[in-house]
Order: sequence, then C-alpha cells, then structure tokens
Amino acid sequence: MQMNFFHQGNQRRTFGWADILVISLLLSVLYAAAKLGSGMQVPLDPEELSSLSLDPKWLPYYAGRSLLRMFIAFGASLIFTFVYGRIAAYNRTAEKFMIPAIDILQSVPVLGFLSATVLAFMALFPGSLLGVEMASIFAIFTSQVWNMTLSYYHSLKTIPRDLKEAAAMNQLGRWHRFTKLEAPFSMIGLVWNSMMSFGGGWFFLAASESISVLNQDLHLPGIGTYMALAAEDGDIRALIYAILAMVVLIVMVDQLFWRPVIAWSQKFKNEQTEAGEAPTSWVLELLKRASFVHYLNRKLHGGVHDGFLRLATRSAQLKLPHVPSRVKKALQWLFLSAAAVLMLKYLYSGILEIAQLSWGELVHVVYLGLLTGLRVVVSTLLAVLWTLPVGVFIGTNPRLSRIVQPVVQVLSSFPANMAFPIFTILYLKFGISMEIGAIPLMMLGTQWYVLFNVIAGAMAIPSDLKEAAVTLKLTRWQTWKTLILPAVFPFLVTGCITASGGAWNASIVSEIVSWKDQDLQAAGLGTFIAQATTNGNWPEIIWGIIVMCMLVVIVNRLVWRKLYALAESKYHLD
Repeated sequence: MQMNFFHQGNQRRTFGWADILVISLLLSVLYAAAKLGSGMQVPLDPEELSSLSLDPKWLPYYAGRSLLRMFIAFGASLIFTFVYGRIAAYNRTAEKFMIPAIDILQSVPVLGFLSATVLAFMALFPGSLLGVEMASIFAIFTSQVWNMTLSYYHSLKTIPRDLKEAAAMNQLGRWHRFTKLEAPFSMIGLVWNSMMSFGGGWFFLAASESISVLNQDLHLPGIGTYMALAAEDGDIRALIYAILAMVVLIVMVDQLFWRPVIAWSQKFKNEQTEAGEAPTSWVLELLKRASFVHYLNRKLHGGVHDGFLRLATRSAQLKLPHVPSRVKKALQWLFLSAAAVLMLKYLYSGILEIAQLSWGELVHVVYLGLLTGLRVVVSTLLAVLWTLPVGVFIGTNPRLSRIVQPVVQVLSSFPANMAFPIFTILYLKFGISMEIGAIPLMMLGTQWYVLFNVIAGAMAIPSDLKEAAVTLKLTRWQTWKTLILPAVFPFLVTGCITASGGAWNASIVSEIVSWKDQDLQAAGLGTFIAQATTNGNWPEIIWGIIVMCMLVVIVNRLVWRKLYALAESKYHLD
C-alpha cells in the first residue's frame, strides 16, 4: 500500500479527447475559484452585506461562494487531521489531553466558535471582507474537523501488528511510514468520515454565513444565507429554488468529487484477493484515460515525495546545540506555569460569574444535563438499531452503493433544521410532548455519522475473508458474529462517539422549537443554554457549557474510551 493516485504502467499514452476534457474542466475550476475568491477580498461594506437579493439569478454565484468556503475548510480540516491525529495516536502523554479536548470541542455549539473568533479575524483583516469570510470558514472547519480527526486517530491505533513490524523491519522514516502505511490503511474510513464531515458543513452553512457583530448583521453571499433569508421572509418560491439548488450542488459534488475518491480509495483495502465488484466512477475512468493526468501525477508525486525526503534528511543532519537537561526542565516548567496561570485566570473569571447562581440553580442545571444526556443516549442507540443493518447492507453491495450513496449524501447534507417546522406542526397536531419529540430532532442531524462509519467499515472488510465465510458455509448469524460485527465494531464506536457529540451540539436547537406564535420546549440543558444565550445571562451560559463538557468527558471516559480500548485490543485486523 502506498499513496499514489494512478497505477504507473509502462505503456505509452497519447494525447486524446480525454485530455481535452480534463484540461478544460481543470481550467474552468481554476477560473471559477479565482473569480469567486476575488469576491472575498473586497472592502467590508455592512450595508451591502445586510441586504442580499433573493433573485434566483444570483443562486449560482451564491452556491459557488458557499462551495468555495466548504472546500477551503475541508482542506484545513484534512491538514489538521493528519497532524493532530498522528500526535495523539503516538504520544501517550499528549493523547491524555488531546482526545478529551476533541470530546469537549465537538460538543460545543458551532455558533460558540463563531462568536468567539469573528472579532479576532476581523482585527487581522481590518476593513476587508476577508476577515468575516475567514470567521465563516473557521466555523465550517469546526463542524467538519473533529469527526475526521477521530477517524484517523482510531485507524492509527488499530493498524495490524504485522504491518507495524514490516514498517519497522524496513526502517521506514516518518514520510515513508505516512505514505506507505498510515494514510493508506486509514483511507477508506477517512474518506467516508470526510464525506460525512462535509455534509456536516452544509448543516451549519446558514449559521456560519450569517454573522452578528457590533450590533450589525452581516450576511455573506452564499446559499445558506439565501435559504435563511427566504425562510425569514416567508418566500416559499425562493425557498424551493434554494432547496433545488442545494440538491443539485450536493449531487454535483458527489459525482465529480466524492464518487471518484471512494472508487480510488478501494485500492487501499487490506486483502489478498481481488474484490468481486468494486465501486466505479466515470470521472475516475476519464482521469485514468488522460495522459496529461498521468504526467501531472508523476511530476507532483515525484516532486512532493523528493521534497519531503530532502526535508527529512536535512532535519536529521541538522545538529542542534546541546541543551542541558536542567534548562529543558526549566523551560518546560515555565511553559506549564504560563499555561496554568492563563487557565487559572479564565477559571477565576468563570467562578466569579458562576458564583452569582445559587446552589439550587447549580444543581438544577446538572439535573437538566442528565435529562439531555438521556436523550443523547436514546437517540444514539436508536440510530445504531437502523444504521447497523442498513450500513452493512450498503457497504457489502457495491452495486447498491452506487445507487444509494447519492441519496444518502443528499439526505445527510441537507440542513436538518429546515425540517424542524414540519415536525413541530405534527407534534402540535397529535399532542406529542417535546420531552420525547426532541429525540427524533436530534437524530436528524446525528444518525448519519453512525451510518457512514458503518458503511466504511463494511466496505473495508477484505474480500478474502468474505470468501472464507462462504467457503466455510457459515450461516447468516455466524457470518455476522465472526466476521461482520468484529470488522465493523471499531468504525461503529467512532460513529457513536461523533454522533453523541453531535447530539449534544444539536440539543441547543432540537429541545426548543417554534411554529408561528407557539413554542415547544423540552426540559433539558439545550433549552437552558438557548434561553440563557437569548437573555444574555453569562453566569447561566458559562455554567451550562461547563456542565455539558463535564458530562461529555465523563460519558466518554466511562463508556466510549473502554469500547475504543476493546476495539484496539480485540476487534481489528491482525
């Protein structure tokens, strides 16, 4: 296994129609990116941003701006994933802090990141729209990155022992180990989790494109803003246009980007026999036919590969001045002391705010957190009940996967909160209590994390193991018990962790909904934080977020970490 895009054959390729199509498509993409990117660097004009048009002729431009933000955030998420995930997987000391940090961060509402960073980015780019754009991209980044990072981290922790020993025997350096072992082994799970994370970005697009700062509402040009404004104005026609445009955009991205990537990632399956039927992509076949792509691949692969090797060689030859151990310890203590002082400062400020609440109020918030936690558990278990069999069925049937994947991609990427009014009307009509009704609303945005991970796990099952199960004439239950469940289990744990974190995040909007002048509320931490934010009650906001973070960490330590350890020690290919 190694990171290379196409098989390098010895046959001579000639320039043909495939090259013309690929070059035309590449130039079109570069021109569109440059044109859309130029709109991000214009001077900041709050009046212009507060009055965007709902004319359908602007939808292609708005969709392009949103898509550019999504891919910039995705690129940053991918870089963060490879760096952060690798450090957490191989440094046991760092792992103790880095993984709980992700557990906490993925449960913090995306709007919390946006409100905390928008002023900082605007200060970096004063008078320019780029500051607001960067804040929006960062908010999208926070909705994508945690799921991808957890997937890559878990893949590194479950690399089979024989592959590790082979890498050690061949004395692979960091770059060779990354390109020949780590990235290839994690590729299938990372691709499907990346696709899910990209869908999560669509979910929070409207929120990340509408920014309130300094008593001003700034609406960035984008399809999320268009959809939000259409819903706010009650313009049904514009809302239908926006929904159609988003569906077209999602399908286009699926066919032109995700489908080729999924088909390409199958080359990294850990198996000894050839798969009976693998996912295909007309775009990938077109790229394989183009001699220009093979030439570009050779040059880029060779240049990047040689560049990293030279960098690794120079860094190994570089002799740093000897630093006495006493100095190293002193610097470490200095760094830790500075970090501790900073943390104590914010902790003291938070305590002063929380001190304004009575003991009864503090205990009541913990009780509300337990109610929300119960809904999170139930929503995650319900998601597993249907996504496990469906995901395995899709993942083990490539022909079905080609048909179902675009449908699942559209459903998972479409903003679930746009369906909340429909559920609210049904709850009002049939008298369904929000204490129970909040659970399906949580599932709308979180069940896809489990489904995509299960599909990835099922697709990663080696074909030779499937053939062995057929040869041994195992019954369906025996096949599930001895092959499917053990193979899918590590992916299922990752999906449940990200789904539960997403459910905590979604509780802010799923425990309190409204239709016209009627509000439906469920007693829970999400409702509490949402109301405290509306009222600007900082003591309640801070204590509510602290309780949420504590509950997330406790559940992850008592449940998910133990399941992770079980997957690492028992349920992985070895």
